[in-house]
Amino acid sequence: MDSTEDEWELCNDDGFIYKRKKRRLEDPPAAQAPDPEAEERQRRERKRKLLLKLKKQYQKEIDQWEYLSSTLHAMQEKTQDKRQQEFEETPPVLGSASKLVQESEMGCVSLVDELLLQAEAQEAIICDISNLCDVAEAMYSAQEEQLKQSFIDLPVWSSPRELMASLCDE
Repeated sequence: MDSTEDEWELCNDDGFIYKRKKRRLEDPPAAQAPDPEAEERQRRERKRKLLLKLKKQYQKEIDQWEYLSSTLHAMQEKTQDKRQQEFEETPPVLGSASKLVQESEMGCVSLVDELLLQAEAQEAIICDISNLCDVAEAMYSAQEEQLKQSFIDLPVWSSPRELMASLCDE
C-alpha cells in the first residue's frame, strides 16, 4: 500500500468544504493510449444523453406552465363572457321623461346589481388565481425536493457513520 493512498486533501467548492483522498497524477502507459475516435464517440454519447435528460426535465416544466397559462386564459374568457352577458341584459334607454325617471331609479338598482356582479366576478378571479398560486407553489416544492434529493443521493453520503468518520478525521 502506497502512503499517498491514505492521504486526504481539503477541497473548497464555493464555500462547501470537504475532504477527499488525494488523486494520483499518473500518466497512462503509451500502449494503453485511448483511441481519439472512441473518446469522441463516448463524449458525444454522454452529451446526447445529458441533452435528452435536460429536454425531458424542461418539457415537464413547460407542460406545467402551459397548463397554468391555459387555466388563466380560461378564467379571462369566463370573466369576459360574464361582462358581455351583463352588458346584453341592460335595457335600452327610453325616450319619455317619466320613463327616464323610472329608468334612473332602476339604474341605481341595476348599478348596485352590476357592482355586486363585478364583486362576485372579482372574488371568483381571486379564488382562481389563489388556486393557480397553490399549483405553482406545489410545483416549486416538488422541484425543490427533487433538487434536495439529488444532493442526498450523492455517493459521498454512503452512510452517516462513514460521513461523520470522514469529517472527524484530519
